Amino acid sequence: MHSSDHTDFFSRGFTHGGVFHADDIFSTAFLRILNPEIQIERGNTVPQSFNGIVFDIGGGQFDHHQKDSRIRTNGVPYAAFGLLWEQFGTRLFSEEDVRDFDAAFIQPLDRSDNTGEKNMICQIVADFNPSWQDETDQAEAFEQAVAFAKGILERRFQHRKAEQNAFETVRKQAEKCGSGILYLERAMPWKEAVKDLDIYYVIYPSIRGGYNIQAVPLQQDQEQLKRPFPESWRGLDAGKLSVLTGIEDFMFCHHAGFLCAVKTLDSAFLIAELASKNKGN
Repeated sequence: MHSSDHTDFFSRGFTHGGVFHADDIFSTAFLRILNPEIQIERGNTVPQSFNGIVFDIGGGQFDHHQKDSRIRTNGVPYAAFGLLWEQFGTRLFSEEDVRDFDAAFIQPLDRSDNTGEKNMICQIVADFNPSWQDETDQAEAFEQAVAFAKGILERRFQHRKAEQNAFETVRKQAEKCGSGILYLERAMPWKEAVKDLDIYYVIYPSIRGGYNIQAVPLQQDQEQLKRPFPESWRGLDAGKLSVLTGIEDFMFCHHAGFLCAVKTLDSAFLIAELASKNKGN
């Protein structure tokens, strides 16, 4: 993740007043991440003398209500958040990461804002607007919604950074691995890093205690495994697993054949080695 120097970014922003939506809320949250000191003003008309970034109103670069508003090549129309992200996302991430986040997170919000398609995040943000029985000030509600959205973005960005760090860590560890069995001292995302390597099982500490042994999928998001655990193990209780394999602390094998659990690291390696030797693999 790149660092953002807010000293060279806009110090003022302007968006529409009245009822707010996920688009202007997430846009504001994103701008606040880029520059925590930015002052956001709201109103029905952009002042002619306004010197700052205008979004979701005014018909300019970061509005989408005009007739010639932009549409992505896949047919998803841009809303203000998508336009701002396209322009400034590389202040935080690589171009590839910017595209990925747009596809995974922003496009559903943009589509909902433009078409009215139901979206749970958009509905949750809309619920921050005061009801007719609520005496909360509209400006206060806007700030509450922005804080909520900012928290979501910050956590998503932190997780993406952690995924990038994990990729590098796993790759370095995999370079030392010659057995097809990879051991990680800490649980971390690993599927993307090993999908094109001759790694068949990954061992890592379980948050429940003990160790997990996981079979590597052919592709990151696919269920098909390079070398699944033997059919004869799947779904058995701990007692039967121990008798079948001779490993006393063999606690669990998932019925889908992708995950096993044991109490000790030595047993984890034994499980992976037994699975590797299984005739079905």
